[in-house]
Amino acid sequence: MLGTILIVVFFIAIVYNLGAGLFFMMSDKGKTDRTLKALTRRIALSVLLIVLVMLGIWTGIIRPHGLGQ
Repeated sequence: MLGTILIVVFFIAIVYNLGAGLFFMMSDKGKTDRTLKALTRRIALSVLLIVLVMLGIWTGIIRPHGLGQ
């Protein structure tokens, strides 16, 4: 249950940073680096989420549902 909540929180943070990047891109017109920072955070969160899921599968905390069996 905790793993599911953590994944959902990561997805919400990723989508928020994607929206923030779009908003900053449209409102700043390239004058600041807020778009770059928002999209960098989004990429970092995405990579961290993938690593955490892989670690969870490797340690047995997350069990794949057997799609390839």
